[in-house]
Amino acid sequence: MWLLKTEPSVYGYDDLERDGHAVWDGVKNPMALKNLRSMSAGDLAFLYHTGDVKAVVGVAEVTRAAYPDPKAKSKDTKLVVVDLKPLRRLPTNVLLGTLKAMSLFADSPLVRQGRLSVVPLTAAQWKAIERESGR
Repeated sequence: MWLLKTEPSVYGYDDLERDGHAVWDGVKNPMALKNLRSMSAGDLAFLYHTGDVKAVVGVAEVTRAAYPDPKAKSKDTKLVVVDLKPLRRLPTNVLLGTLKAMSLFADSPLVRQGRLSVVPLTAAQWKAIERESGR
């Protein structure tokens, strides 16, 4: 289970719903790329809006595991992407402040590495986000 961060003014959950699928690209951080490479088709991911929103807003499914970024220059073979499809919008957005207040997230890269755009989640963290969303 994963959490993917995105700036909604660039590409947000509304865009993913409208498009029906997306190539999740633009990741350059080595740790985030390692996390992308760990994803498998069928994995679930929360989409988290950064910027002014700072909240988990929806759920997506990985439909294709990591593969070379088709937009990357041929010499940069480290860049990878995954394909996603939207599953559902959360009934209520779950704010970052809410997650930071939970001891369950104290050691999570979500709060310890704020700029990491691809974050692994434990089953307990996933359930906590679902519960906070009213689902």
